[in-house]
Amino acid sequence: MAKNLHILPRTPRPSPLCPEGSRPLEEVRPRFRSPAQIQNVEGGASVISIATHQLNEDIRDKELRLIGSGGEQLGIMSADEALRIADEKGMDLVKISPQANPPVCKLMDYGKFRFEQGKREKEARKNQHVVEIKEIRMSPGIDVGDFNVKLKNAQKFLSEGNRVKVSVRFRGREMAHTDIGRKLLDQFAEQCAGIANVDKGAKLEGRNMSMFLSPKK
Repeated sequence: MAKNLHILPRTPRPSPLCPEGSRPLEEVRPRFRSPAQIQNVEGGASVISIATHQLNEDIRDKELRLIGSGGEQLGIMSADEALRIADEKGMDLVKISPQANPPVCKLMDYGKFRFEQGKREKEARKNQHVVEIKEIRMSPGIDVGDFNVKLKNAQKFLSEGNRVKVSVRFRGREMAHTDIGRKLLDQFAEQCAGIANVDKGAKLEGRNMSMFLSPKK
């Protein structure tokens, strides 16, 4: 989930692309700042999105490798020189590989990058299916009607892509007839064989005998 990142206007600095009397690039496009500095900023900043990279003036490495917005190699240089190039191009300086030697930075529109990244993450979450384990419970003396209802429910769960745990609960003297429960589970698995595989066969644990079914892919 996105946290907070603020935008601050930068103090204009001279640029070859901004002759005296013209409007500096920094005034046209605000710069992103990393969270470490934002914590001490007061007043007037608007909330944008989470920062997951070191940005702009927060990058203070003696040397770094700079990559252009199109992926072209711009060489090894100081952080000040890289920031000057970012200023001239009206882009953000973003550290993308801090562990490299020297660290790798890239020129990009960081606001656009975060927006597109958020869209991709949202789309991935929308298409993601969370597999659940549904449970069907029966007793050894279940009648045919109830058995068929539970079978139908299990088949529905499996068709939706979920796993199903099928259990038989034994009470009192029923523990002397666990073979009945095993036959029930075998019959249940047979009825689901067209759409499911048996992950774990019938196993008795305490007073419960269970098996697991998973949908066929």
